[in-house]
Amino acid sequence: MTGEPRVIVALDYADAAGALALVDRLSPAQCRVKVGKELFTAAGPALVETLAARGFGVFLDLKYHDIPNTVADACRAAAALGVWMLNVHALGGAAMMKAAREALASRSAPPQLVAVTVLTSMADADLAQLGFAGRAPELVLRLARLARDSGLDGVVASAHEAALLRRECGAGFRLVTPGIRLAESGRDDQHRVATPAAAIADGADYLVIGRPITRAPDPLAALQAINREIEQAMTAEG
Repeated sequence: MTGEPRVIVALDYADAAGALALVDRLSPAQCRVKVGKELFTAAGPALVETLAARGFGVFLDLKYHDIPNTVADACRAAAALGVWMLNVHALGGAAMMKAAREALASRSAPPQLVAVTVLTSMADADLAQLGFAGRAPELVLRLARLARDSGLDGVVASAHEAALLRRECGAGFRLVTPGIRLAESGRDDQHRVATPAAAIADGADYLVIGRPITRAPDPLAALQAINREIEQAMTAEG
């Protein structure tokens, strides 16, 4: 594979042993990895440091959402672990996101800081139930603009909004897209899904992929097949 890894493998495991068993079958040259709430709660900072020491770029997916000072302190602690990317929730507001950005500014090589917009498990009906007017893409764009204006590097959003966000937020704004499924895969608990090729074609930078890789008989072969699909999509776009 040429260029930087575009796939972020979601390590959705209940313990460090399961996560490391998968990581042993992958290559840091071909993917990055995501540590979310379940795994971080079970395995803690030590696992993040272990993954970084093995050469993997780690996306710490804890979606910080609290008062600005608390989020700033959490971001400093996450950066000290050597993570490549971390996230906050855009619904925390501009003051919170700016505090997070400022907390990382003193580091010589700060991690990528992105904001979650609308979870890919949520449909328009779910948003209406929470009191949000309009459809998901409208809220995603509003939150993405707020994140951009707060100095963040990008956002987490579904591939369905990627083309809109790329057009409205510019070429340098990072788009991280979960809800990626292969053409033959099911949706599982996601509503707004897309294939790797479609997500790349619409402007996504990084694709968060879990079960199509983690549950494959040969995870590395599955990853390599996805990388080939990404390269073909990027070549077609170029």
